[in-house]
Amino acid sequence: MKGILADNNIIGQVAFLAQMMQSNAWADFWKQLGLVLRHFEDVGLAPTASDVEIWQRCQSEELILITDNRNDDSPDSLSAAIRNFNTPDSLPVFTIGDMDRFVASPEYRERVLEVLYDYLLRINEVRGTGRLFLP
Repeated sequence: MKGILADNNIIGQVAFLAQMMQSNAWADFWKQLGLVLRHFEDVGLAPTASDVEIWQRCQSEELILITDNRNDDSPDSLSAAIRNFNTPDSLPVFTIGDMDRFVASPEYRERVLEVLYDYLLRINEVRGTGRLFLP
């Protein structure tokens, strides 16, 4: 795993989460994991890239995708990509379960951060799970 990719519609929220992840209390984990925050343009994705293309790029670049939710309404949806292409070695997608609460509640943001770091520190144990919700 080489870093985190912010889903295109929650760039600011993931940037804020990444800042929290690098704060004094958590910076050692960020450094230990060698994390970097990436955006679509950093990895050659257009803002209009399909969910399948995004998922495949995350797998090939060893990036953790953080989303707020993606639907299952087409053959190239994120859920369809996971169903069709997920292997035991695939990195999971992390979905923030309640974005409104993430924005409004410092306690919820802290819990999201804690759960995310727990998963990232055990990344090989959660490969192949498809999608994991935070918290």
